[in-house]
Amino acid sequence: MAEPRAYLDYNASAPLLPAARVAVVAALDAANPSSVHAEGRAARRLIEDARRDVAALVNAKPDHVIFTSGATEAAVTLLSPDWRMGRAALRMARLYVSAADHPCVLNGGRFTSDKVTRIGVTSDGLVDLDALGAALAGHDKAEGLPLVAIHAANNETGVIQPVAAIAATVKAAGGVLVVDAVQAAGRYPLDMSVPYADYLILSSHKIGGPKGVGAIVAASDLMMPQPLVSGGGQEKGHRGGTENLAAIAGFGAAAREARAGLGGIEAVRQRRDAIETIVVELVPDAEIFGKRVERLANTTFFAIPGAKAETVQIAFDLAGVALSAGSACSSGKVGPSHVLKAMGYGEEGGALRVSIGAHSSADDVERFRKALESIVVRRAARERAA
Repeated sequence: MAEPRAYLDYNASAPLLPAARVAVVAALDAANPSSVHAEGRAARRLIEDARRDVAALVNAKPDHVIFTSGATEAAVTLLSPDWRMGRAALRMARLYVSAADHPCVLNGGRFTSDKVTRIGVTSDGLVDLDALGAALAGHDKAEGLPLVAIHAANNETGVIQPVAAIAATVKAAGGVLVVDAVQAAGRYPLDMSVPYADYLILSSHKIGGPKGVGAIVAASDLMMPQPLVSGGGQEKGHRGGTENLAAIAGFGAAAREARAGLGGIEAVRQRRDAIETIVVELVPDAEIFGKRVERLANTTFFAIPGAKAETVQIAFDLAGVALSAGSACSSGKVGPSHVLKAMGYGEEGGALRVSIGAHSSADDVERFRKALESIVVRRAARERAA
């Protein structure tokens, strides 16, 4: 019998929750939710139930939730120069993003590259508020509004951004704020009922739902971008095409579970801290990035000096431990971390990301310890032989 593996890559994709699996299977035979007959109305109820559950996770209004095929589509939809307020056209003249943002935001969506300004981050990975304020102060409002897109929590380091301060800076400049909450949702409370973001981006599979579905959550329905996908008027005309009913139902179930699990964050943090203690004990010169500021309770991003992250990742995998060398957002490609580069670190070697969840166990932590011990022993032997 094969040895059990430790899955420590929740930031790439959380394991599918049993409740989400049940919801997906139950919805597979449902009718078209746009049909007006009884079967269609039953399918529509599944979508609206899921909409309420996703809204509840971030304390938003259900009718302000728009389902998409995922976070990337949600980002490209929102990151657009062309908006509307009611029937009136509204122009976003320039996009401001963090240099450490996820590629789906960093690439600028529907803005041309010359209309995207990257804002630097500190060595701790926090957005440079002074730089953001200066950039917005120089924005030419005669050309249109400034649109700012920032991640709530970094997918590699887990560093949590000061979104309230960012929002105040953006509002003072008359701008619009989009927050990528993909890694934050379900990992700490989010509340759209208080001044926070104008729009959130969510992803189902990061919270234990199925892949292939995400959402835009708006604080208000007064203004929206021109649709990226036009069609038959689904999602109030904001996203055309027959809804992915089974995935949406699973997303709703995962959102319910995530909301109920918010009280277990401290237990996750204790496991994460145990992993970091192991890293420091076995590799005293290891660098844990972002450790001086607030981070997600489930994430640690560390480098072993002199060791290539990809090589160490493979060694962990062979030892039965699944973790990442950076983020898993480029179809399996492993390369230098743009996040570390933005933080001012060199790109040589890269770093390893451990990300866990509520179902990560003490056994998982112990498997991590054994794997790292073996890696350290082999590394020491190679250094002696060199």
